Amino acid sequence: MTNERLRDLLDLFPARRIAVVGDFFIDKYLDTDPLIAELSVETGKTAHQVVTVRHSPGAAGTVVRNLAALGTGALYALGIVGDDGEAYDLLNDLHELGCRTEGLIRSRERMTPTYLKPRDMNDPGLTGEHERYDTKNRTATPPALLDRVIRALDDLLPELHGVIVSDQVVMDDCGVITTEMRAVIADRALRYPNVVFMGDSRAHIREFRNIVVKPNEFEAVGWYNPLPGDTVNDDMLREAIMELRRMTNAPVCATRGARGMFVSDPEPTAVRGVRVEGPLDITGAGDSALAGTALALASGASLPEAALIGNLVASITIQQLATTGTASRAEVMERFGLWLAQEKETFHE
Repeated sequence: MTNERLRDLLDLFPARRIAVVGDFFIDKYLDTDPLIAELSVETGKTAHQVVTVRHSPGAAGTVVRNLAALGTGALYALGIVGDDGEAYDLLNDLHELGCRTEGLIRSRERMTPTYLKPRDMNDPGLTGEHERYDTKNRTATPPALLDRVIRALDDLLPELHGVIVSDQVVMDDCGVITTEMRAVIADRALRYPNVVFMGDSRAHIREFRNIVVKPNEFEAVGWYNPLPGDTVNDDMLREAIMELRRMTNAPVCATRGARGMFVSDPEPTAVRGVRVEGPLDITGAGDSALAGTALALASGASLPEAALIGNLVASITIQQLATTGTASRAEVMERFGLWLAQEKETFHE
């Protein structure tokens, strides 16, 4: 990758049309001030005093936020949310990003998935977060709602450059990316070979077919309970991603945290990440890497080039504390300079 090549790819981002299909959450932050905490008269427990309420699109919405920050020309959200106040806030937030939401189906049969995050306003790091409260749908997604999402996708496909699939819900068939939806996506990926399809999943990465998948290194090898500091060695990961590639019938990008990504095509290749220092917040790092990688692929990048762009984006977002960060094209160009300098140091060591 050269500065000129990276600039050429980034310059294509404003001409790309990308749909994000999947589980749209809302991240809702309650900033509390411990200095004015009160004692509940009724229970004797601490009544934390909220001084600011912030919210932003989460999960699939985090992908949209990153795509918008990178200057994607047209964005479309496809999924299912509730007919509630959280949906109202979520749709407004997406509209502010320039994202079209006609394909984001509202229904009284579902709740809008929400990550409620009370936190200490004086501590921007992860230690400032209180216990989180999650709202998720825990019953099977009604087929009639899925049909509406599928119709919305089919209406858009002829004009898209890319489709990003965000499967956030772990419970089988309780989110948008159900068994049926994965079959539909596999079919459409074959029917629209000029559209880049790329997906991520918390629990079902091995069930995708015909689309580029982005597991982390542990998911790639089937290791679901890693301890802090654990890593997967290159030989094991290389073997695992090539097996996963055969299984899914499509390329694989395995993220490795600070070490970057390992990609399957055109041959198994380690794409190094950027070394960054200081306090870090890895919330949403995988989504930002997904957005950068998929958008680059939709702009004509090779898989290693796209993985590098995904690495650059993620290295920027993790330095933004107490929020799910984003990166601009200008920041990506600047961070590439740091990556090049680190590559030279590695070469001379």
